[in-house]
Amino acid sequence: MTITQDPWESLRTSALLGTDRRPLPATALPLAEAVDPSDPATALLELAALATVRRRAGALPVPAAGPPGPPAPEDPRPEMPEAAARRLAVLLAGRTGANGGSGGGTLANLAELLPQWLTTARFEGLRPPAALIPALLDAARARSELRGDAVALAGPLGRWLASQNPDWRFVLRTAAPEPDCRPDDPSDHRLWHEGLFAERVTHLTLLRRRDPAAGLELLRSTWPTERAEDRLLFLDALQDGLSPADEPFLEAALGDRSKNVRATAAELLSTLPTSALARRMAERARAAVRLADGGTHLLVTPPVECDERMQRDGIAPKSPTGRGERAWWFGEVVAAAPLAVWAESTGLTPEQLLALRVGDSVDETSSSWADDLREAWARAAVRQHDADWARALLGPAPVPPARGAGRARGARVTGAPSKLLAVLPPEERAAWTAAFIEVHGLGDAFQLLGACATPWTPPLSTAVVRALARAAASGAYPWSHSGVLGMTERALAPETAAAVEELAAGASPDSAWSETFARLAGTLHFRAAMLNELRLTAREQGSREQSS
Repeated sequence: MTITQDPWESLRTSALLGTDRRPLPATALPLAEAVDPSDPATALLELAALATVRRRAGALPVPAAGPPGPPAPEDPRPEMPEAAARRLAVLLAGRTGANGGSGGGTLANLAELLPQWLTTARFEGLRPPAALIPALLDAARARSELRGDAVALAGPLGRWLASQNPDWRFVLRTAAPEPDCRPDDPSDHRLWHEGLFAERVTHLTLLRRRDPAAGLELLRSTWPTERAEDRLLFLDALQDGLSPADEPFLEAALGDRSKNVRATAAELLSTLPTSALARRMAERARAAVRLADGGTHLLVTPPVECDERMQRDGIAPKSPTGRGERAWWFGEVVAAAPLAVWAESTGLTPEQLLALRVGDSVDETSSSWADDLREAWARAAVRQHDADWARALLGPAPVPPARGAGRARGARVTGAPSKLLAVLPPEERAAWTAAFIEVHGLGDAFQLLGACATPWTPPLSTAVVRALARAAASGAYPWSHSGVLGMTERALAPETAAAVEELAAGASPDSAWSETFARLAGTLHFRAAMLNELRLTAREQGSREQSS
């Protein structure tokens, strides 16, 4: 029978109202004579599927919009081998499969391993198969944390595809961490004048990495006409290549009509120790903290007001934190002052300054300003990336007590030391965290581990595995350490797989720890195979280039 009416709208109405209120449309029944009308709900779904095929089969191709454009540029990078490409396909699909060799147990969520694969492949300079790039761009579209590595890995073909598909337009707005992703012509600023805001930020960021002076000049050319919220993010882009050459522009931004822009300009200037703002903050800091006669302690005299000059330098007159206003002003002044001012004014090292008692200039026996001073120094160390001050504020790595000697040596760090750790070199960061875990376990280690470079060093990985063994022996449940366990699947050194397998074998077969350790061991084997495929490829490529 010939159907003269498209049944799609009738089917949709039946689906919306329900088959008990709206019977199956008669115009749709000839599509599937074998459909059993005694089960209306199932019949409706079958008819909808058949109607969809019918509609698609009858679609006509649209005429071409114009002549085809230029093909994608050539990509000179070597293509990764078939084994690595298969691994990428598995990771993009998020499937669990063979664990890459040995080890038992269910694997971790493979989507969590994709970032490490992308970073390693990019570092090794490999090119993925063209057929996998659409899936790679889809994954990056859904997960913004993948975009930098994914865009760099997709290379010229990825950018060409993004110009054809609006769903992948984010590629053109992503500042990938590879030189290959810089603009081909730094003098072509059409994207700056015509692009979306995110595209303009990316263009400025890439230009600053290549030529900081050119980036500053481009921003200066349109600065008066930019919106306040845009000016704020454009200022953030100046962190790339920040130097004294940027000071006049930032000093002028201290008079901006937006308080957020003023605050950001002040923070950037405070990281330039020779800037006029840094000198002004140093003068205020010396007035607020001085070494008492005899050098036995520090005396604090916090500001009594936040005058116009302080406000212009980025200090808000009202505390946004709920702290007292004088404490707020004091903390902002000390955090923005160059840390070198303290050695210049006292002749003492950071360790010696931190060991001094802190007193009020009115009541020298009061130590109420000690925490404020230490917290401000910590913010300054992070802002200025001063490893000596970060090291002093963290204190020595904890040391386990000798047998029968009582408590461990090294004070337990309070607050959030992870930001201070991030200032230290990666190896030192990992060693300090490993020592902390050996003494204090995993309870307070989550943020510290997050500050360590991945994959973790073998000593840090060993300390984490030993701490997990102690946690299992103590009767704790795995979910009490779920955050750290999730991190271990991505960051633990694969070389510790054998030790984790021993823990799985030693745990009670029916316990949650047995399953947890087996899963972790399987994931470590998977990661070892995954990384070996990529690194072997890079070494083989280097050998071929040398031989040729």
